[in-house]
Amino acid sequence: MSDATPQLGPVGDLVLGENGKPRWRPERRPNDPPGYDPEHKRTLADYHFPPVPSTVDWKSQPGEPVIEVENLGIEFLRGRKRNLSLREIVFRGGSAHDRETFWALRNLNFTVGRGEAVGLVGGNGGGKSTLLKMIAGTLLPDEGRALVRDGVAPLIELTGGFIGELSARENVYLTAGLHGMSREEIDERFDDIVDFAGPQVRAGLDVPYRHFSSGMQVRLGFAVITCLDEPIILVDEVLAVGDAAFREKCYNRMENLLDQGRTLFLVSHSSGDLLRFCTRGLYLNGGELVGDGPMDEIMDRYMSDLMGKAHQSPTPEEMADQRLAREDGQIKRRLQREEDRRARLGSTI
Repeated sequence: MSDATPQLGPVGDLVLGENGKPRWRPERRPNDPPGYDPEHKRTLADYHFPPVPSTVDWKSQPGEPVIEVENLGIEFLRGRKRNLSLREIVFRGGSAHDRETFWALRNLNFTVGRGEAVGLVGGNGGGKSTLLKMIAGTLLPDEGRALVRDGVAPLIELTGGFIGELSARENVYLTAGLHGMSREEIDERFDDIVDFAGPQVRAGLDVPYRHFSSGMQVRLGFAVITCLDEPIILVDEVLAVGDAAFREKCYNRMENLLDQGRTLFLVSHSSGDLLRFCTRGLYLNGGELVGDGPMDEIMDRYMSDLMGKAHQSPTPEEMADQRLAREDGQIKRRLQREEDRRARLGSTI
């Protein structure tokens, strides 16, 4: 598909494409962030953003993959394992049921580099979460390997590891400590964690965690895991949590982490999330990797396979316009984050 950038006229001019329809073009709006200049700068490369300070300690060398998957495969039992009956033990010496297995994933090969934002798509039961768990190290493959050269912040099961009888305060120290943070580091970031989780969580810090609503539990889990200084972020369908305001807080935090050059591996069914954060897509189908390329092209292929004739793929011209529109949104959000960082820095002087 073509990546050609459409010719954009000055603001106010009408630019038509080959199909006679108006082409997308950036326009100024009253709430645009400082520094936004659509008349002269139309891509991220046109803006010279300063490096964002980070406390991440990389173990991998520059240019070396941070995730390397080689001939990866995992085999599962198809049926549910059950206790043997006395008759089976005495007369058969084992279960009377066949132990049929299937390969949830097989022959997977790909690498992910520093600073890449990769989205993983595929149908339900296609192995996406299984792959993420093997990269996180919570599942072991039956063949091949998933080599991860740097530390991981797993936004997979956000409330996993939290203990219901402990207070929210105690759970923050326990969970962050299990992920390698010292007590001094947790003390330093405690208020930031709780502020992000919200006033309801702060009001219930010394209440047993089991009394929290599911929404409050997820908020606290997200706040704790995203405070970890790990180079790789693994996300499994956890961005669509809470109300619209909290989701936007989550999105903003994720983009702040990516500004620092961290690596993202995102599993989601949300095309909006995948296209907002990811530049590269991987497509799993039937436990095999069937696509690896630009995120929008992989998403279009997946939707075409999923919906068949009901899916209408964009023309190359429309896809180029959509890419420019997304990049324009990224520029505005990055400019706003830079402004927010300057404001926070000024308030500490």
